[in-house]
Amino acid sequence: MSTAQEARNKETYHRFHDAVNSGDLEVISKAIDEFIHPDARFHTAEPTDVTAVQAQKHVWAILLRAFPDIHVTVEDLLAEGDKIVARQTVTGTNSGEYRGMPPTGKSVTYQEIFIARFADGQVTDIWGVVDVYSQLQQLGLIQA
Repeated sequence: MSTAQEARNKETYHRFHDAVNSGDLEVISKAIDEFIHPDARFHTAEPTDVTAVQAQKHVWAILLRAFPDIHVTVEDLLAEGDKIVARQTVTGTNSGEYRGMPPTGKSVTYQEIFIARFADGQVTDIWGVVDVYSQLQQLGLIQA
């Protein structure tokens, strides 16, 4: 894969995160439809029949309800061949229901790493690791 294609994949990833940081579920949903292939797979620890598009829309609806001021900062973005790897910091204030719990009013800062595979300008596979343990600990929902 050419360096130009790797640069386009990185630009696509940045454009997706611009939408994510809008805080507008409609804008995010449109970006998901634009940047993620309808048949893309979201690889998780527990197998699921949900497409990456369905999973992303569900996750962002939950996150925006729980953390209306959520912000994702891309700390590192590396491209190699048809994949990118992103190390990100997520911040937000829990002012809505989350995981069946009422809002805590607490702020969180946690890390995540995602790998995305691209084909023809769209994401076709997503792998991710999110530090949910740290997030829940900061919210006081689990003990250290």
